[in-house]
Amino acid sequence: MISQENTAIIIPVRLQASRLPNKPLLDISGKPMIQHVWEAAIASDLGRVVVATDSDEIVKCIENLGGDVCMTAENHQTGTDRMYEALRKIDPGKMIHYIINLQGDLPTINSMALKKVINLLSSEEDEIGTLVTQFEREEDLKKEQFVKAVCNLSSGETESYAENFVRQQRNYNVNNLFHHIGIYSFKRDALEKFVTLSQTDREKDEKLEQLRAIDNNMKIKIGLIDFLPLGVDTPEDLEEIRKILSE
Repeated sequence: MISQENTAIIIPVRLQASRLPNKPLLDISGKPMIQHVWEAAIASDLGRVVVATDSDEIVKCIENLGGDVCMTAENHQTGTDRMYEALRKIDPGKMIHYIINLQGDLPTINSMALKKVINLLSSEEDEIGTLVTQFEREEDLKKEQFVKAVCNLSSGETESYAENFVRQQRNYNVNNLFHHIGIYSFKRDALEKFVTLSQTDREKDEKLEQLRAIDNNMKIKIGLIDFLPLGVDTPEDLEEIRKILSE
């Protein structure tokens, strides 16, 4: 059973970003971006919250907030690999069985979304969970920066399984394409399996680590929510988030 005692939210954060240098520490309404994400994770009251980073500046930031932070290696290929290193360090006794992998550039994430993604693991057969929402604008389907989850959701359903993840619309039925939100939940044994798998060609080509799971026949359960937690990848994203969080 999922509980506070056996659940952790781990936020993998790198300081380096090619388009937005020092992205996690950029100011949004008087707080660094990583603080907004950390506060949302704490407010969810789902379990232990740990920031995993290779940056002394981020360590200092979280420690000054009274938060839990774990220093990790610099050379991880993905955020999930960084998250797993932190998990092994903070929980050598393997008391944590459910883990949320929360990106550090989602400052508008909220408790509802975090609870939804962890509850996708309630069934015994489910290994990995993630979130999607409807595309609001048809033109966004054509933008490669917006990852599309391919899944079949009948009217009124809010849960299904991902068939694929793509950047291009291709020949998929638009009714089966949903805006993927980069947050994951893992059962511990599924996470341990995932990080032992080699990166697949599709993962490398598309730069989508979830394809490693799909290509190795691991099921990813998706949960539909009714809003899009905005991520920050560009200066334009940052300005939009600043406007939203200043209101």
